[in-house]
Amino acid sequence: MKSWALLSCAALIPAVAILTTPAQAKVVGRTVTYSAGGVALKGYLAYDDATKEVHPGILVVHEWWGLNAYARKRARMLAGLGYTALAVDMYGNGKLANHPDDAGKFSAEVMKNFPAAQARFAAAESLLKAQPTVDPQRIGAIGYCFGGGVVLNMARQGADLKGVATFHGSLAAVNTAQPGAVKAKLMIFTGADDKFVPLDAVESFRKEMTDAKADFQIVTYPGAGHSFSNPDATELGQKWKLPLAYNKDADEKSWAAMKEFFAALFKS
Repeated sequence: MKSWALLSCAALIPAVAILTTPAQAKVVGRTVTYSAGGVALKGYLAYDDATKEVHPGILVVHEWWGLNAYARKRARMLAGLGYTALAVDMYGNGKLANHPDDAGKFSAEVMKNFPAAQARFAAAESLLKAQPTVDPQRIGAIGYCFGGGVVLNMARQGADLKGVATFHGSLAAVNTAQPGAVKAKLMIFTGADDKFVPLDAVESFRKEMTDAKADFQIVTYPGAGHSFSNPDATELGQKWKLPLAYNKDADEKSWAAMKEFFAALFKS
């Protein structure tokens, strides 16, 4: 981008039962600090506080605005599904962009220095794998917009991930995937009306992944534009005169499909 009481008598019995059961487990989240290349990184770790056994872990990479409330919300949603999720800080020091110019600058700086980006992603992955609730052999990643580009480029270079899902993510390659290099299974959710990721970019990506013999799926949602999964997108688009818009149907369908993707991937 430049380039987000009524109670009946009958109801009293179950109510008492609820009061006498143990407290319900809940999703909790906390800021975690780690580093890469001398840069302090501030991620957000979300998990079910009643989890005693190990489960898969999922990395969440933010939009070009940085690790904001939206990325943290998605991490908590994943934790609600039983995963331990870590929202990754790709900019460093929890830096956020409040203007598209800054967002474009921050995201470009990361992708222009891809070895540094790889180091930041790897540091987050190591932190996630070290969590007592995480099976280090079952790690996945999701990304939004800029974050989608990040996770796909990590997969292109052979990152040890079981699966990657992207939502209206950039499909541009830092380095084109070579045959056999992509270890992760890929699930790509894109909008047919995305001005930042047009259909020719989707077809170019399809060819690249086919040539690389990657295991991938692409789901395109008619009428959906860029940032279709973010409820704040329409307001942000209007504010900054950018082609961003929330699409409830595409949001709900893509999240449901992602849940099925990871459930199948991690079933064993």
